[in-house]
Amino acid sequence: MQNSDLIQQVNFIKEIDKLKYIQRRTKLFNSDRHENDAEHSWHLAMMTIVLAGHANKPVDVLKVLKMVLIHDIVEIDAGDTFIYDTTKSHDNTAEELLAAERIFGLLPAQQAEEFIGIWKEFEEGVSEEAKFARSMDRFEPLLQNASNNGGTWQEFDVPYEKVHAKKKVIANGSTALWSYADNLLNESVEKGILKKSDGASASQ
Repeated sequence: MQNSDLIQQVNFIKEIDKLKYIQRRTKLFNSDRHENDAEHSWHLAMMTIVLAGHANKPVDVLKVLKMVLIHDIVEIDAGDTFIYDTTKSHDNTAEELLAAERIFGLLPAQQAEEFIGIWKEFEEGVSEEAKFARSMDRFEPLLQNASNNGGTWQEFDVPYEKVHAKKKVIANGSTALWSYADNLLNESVEKGILKKSDGASASQ
């Protein structure tokens, strides 16, 4: 490895430290403290290792780990977009692509190309690895909100129907995890920490 490559890599490592300052809307389990993006990414990585056996199809765990650790780095520039935001799309944006090109572009060309490719693959959500990585990304905050008496669901008055629509993509990566998540959503309705728009019971 050339010394210039090492300098670029160290500069990248310093830059991504900023991820620790990006606050998310969700809070830690049974806590009043907001999670930051670095904590979120670490948790998804651990979840991937623990839960990979529940993927619908065999996945390359190392590739999934790269996805969950890389996917939010763009938020250093683009900021965190709340999944239930009604004014800004949570999907991939031109702003995020520019962020990916700048931040990953700090790396040597070959690594930069790999990281941008992995980030794009996650965003597209087509490969089995991307499907499972996105399942992890949607599963963790669901568990957090359920542990925090509704968390952001209550704070932002998000109805069951909207939560269900956003979370059902978990099934694309793991039907087993979606079954667990779906039951947890219904239990949350029964507990009154997640409300249906029409006030219907969870059994309907």
